[in-house]
Amino acid sequence: MNLNELASRLALGRVIGDDRTVIGGLQMDNRKVQPGDMFICVKGRVFDGHGFARQAVEAGAVALLCEHPVDADVPQLIVPNVRYAMTVLASHFYGYPSNELKVIGITGTNGKTTTSYIVEHILSDTGAVTGLMGNIETKIGAQRIPNTGTNTQESVDLQRNLRKMRDAGCDYCVMEVTSNGLDAGRVIGCRFRTAIFTNLTQDHLDYHQTMDNYRAAKGLLFSRLGNTFAADAESRQFAILNADEETSGYFAGLTTAQVITYGIHRDADVRATDIKMGSNGTTFVCHTFKGTVPVNMRLVGTFNVYNVLGAIAASLVEGIDLQRIAQSLENMPAVEGRMEVVEAGQPFLVLVDYAHTPDGLDNALSTIKQFAEGRIVTVFGCGGDRDRKKRPLMGKVTAEYSDYVIVTSDNPRSENPHAIMLDIEPGLTEAGIASDRYELIDDRREAIQKAIDLASPNDVVLIAGKGHETYQEIMGEKHDFDDRLVAKEAIRRRFP
Repeated sequence: MNLNELASRLALGRVIGDDRTVIGGLQMDNRKVQPGDMFICVKGRVFDGHGFARQAVEAGAVALLCEHPVDADVPQLIVPNVRYAMTVLASHFYGYPSNELKVIGITGTNGKTTTSYIVEHILSDTGAVTGLMGNIETKIGAQRIPNTGTNTQESVDLQRNLRKMRDAGCDYCVMEVTSNGLDAGRVIGCRFRTAIFTNLTQDHLDYHQTMDNYRAAKGLLFSRLGNTFAADAESRQFAILNADEETSGYFAGLTTAQVITYGIHRDADVRATDIKMGSNGTTFVCHTFKGTVPVNMRLVGTFNVYNVLGAIAASLVEGIDLQRIAQSLENMPAVEGRMEVVEAGQPFLVLVDYAHTPDGLDNALSTIKQFAEGRIVTVFGCGGDRDRKKRPLMGKVTAEYSDYVIVTSDNPRSENPHAIMLDIEPGLTEAGIASDRYELIDDRREAIQKAIDLASPNDVVLIAGKGHETYQEIMGEKHDFDDRLVAKEAIRRRFP
C-alpha cells in the first residue's frame, strides 16, 4: 500500500516527500520497526514519538506519521492528531477486519477477564472459531500469546491482530475494553457487535481523576455502537447491561443498540434466582427471554453469577440454545488467577485471585465467607503509581472479612513498598481490627509463607492482587514472581 492511498483516508493530511512510497507495515514503537514500515509519532504522557523518528528511520522506516515536520530524510504524512489518524490508517491498512468478525466487547471495573473467557468458552463449545484479547493473553484460534503490554491494545496492534484472527478463520473476537483504552481512542474504528457492562466501582482515579470521568470513559463503548439499524440479523448490535448497577441507565441512554439486561436483585431479561454456592461451585436457576434453565458451574461467588449472566445474554443473541449454554457452563474451567485453587497436599484451601480494587476484594472475601469452615487469612497489597485513594478502602474491606491480615507488596513500581502499606493501614484500624490480627511484611514471598504457616485445617488463605501475573515490578524492573508457584513452594516447605 502506498503513502498516497493512506493519506487519502484523511481530509486534513498532507504529504511532504514522495507520496508513492510503498508502506509495508505500521509501527508506533521505534524498537520494533522493520524495513519498509511507517513509523507513527505518538505523543504519550511520558514520551513523544517525534523524538524517536530518526532512530525509527535508521531501523528502516520509510515514512513517518507526525503532527509536525521532523528532521528525517523520509516522506512524512502531517496530520492534526496522530493518535486519531493512526486509528483511521490502521483500520484501512488491515482491511477493516472488525467488519468481517463479530466483536464482543466487555467493559467494567471488575469481571472483564472472567466474562470474556466465559463468552469465549460458550462460543467455542458451539463450534465457532474464536479470538480473544485481554488482560491475560491474546488468543488467535489455537495460538495463544501472553499479554505483556496494555490490557486494551493500541489501535495498530489491535487492528493487526483482528486481521490475523480473520485470516485464521475466526468468527468472533471477544475483547476486554478498558476505560483507559476507550479514553485513549484505541478502539476507534472497531465495529462491535455486542458491548457488555459488568459493574462500576472505584478504580483508575489516578488516570480519570473523578468517578464521573471514569463513567464517561466506559460510556464511550456504548455510544460508539452506532446510530443506525441493520436490516440483516448478523449485523445488529446489542448493549448488555447489569440491571443491578445504577450506571446501566446512563449507558442505556447513550446507545441506539438493542438493550438487554441481566441481574439478580432487579427485574431483568436474564435473571438468576435460587443461588446456592460452596467451595466447589455454584448453582442457580436462570430465567431468560428464551426460557428457564438450571445452571450448575464450577465457578464460585455471586460476582461470578453476574459474569455468567452477562455471558448467557451475549450467547443468546447469537442464537445459541439455552440448554446448550447451560451444558457448556458445566465444564467451564476456572479462569487463570481468578479464585484459582492452589493444591499441594495441604489440609486447607489456598486461593489466588486478581482482586485489586475494594469491590474486587469485597467480592472475593464475601464469597469465601459463605463457605469457609475455619479462619480466613488474607495476603494483599496495592500497586504503586496508581490510585492512592483506594488503599485504605481495601484495608477496611479486608479487615471486615478476615480473621488475620498480612499486608505486603503488590507491584510497587516506583514507590516505596512500605509507604504503600502505611497508606493501607488506616483502613484496617478504621475497621476496628486489633493490632494482633494483622501485620505488615514488605517481602511478598515472606508474607505468603507466613500465611501458609498460620493456616490450620479448614482455614482459607486468600492471596489477592496479582492473580495470573508472573512478575513483580519494582523500581522499573520486572522480577519473576508467580503467587501460585510461591504458594506451592511455601506449602512444600511446611509439609515436606
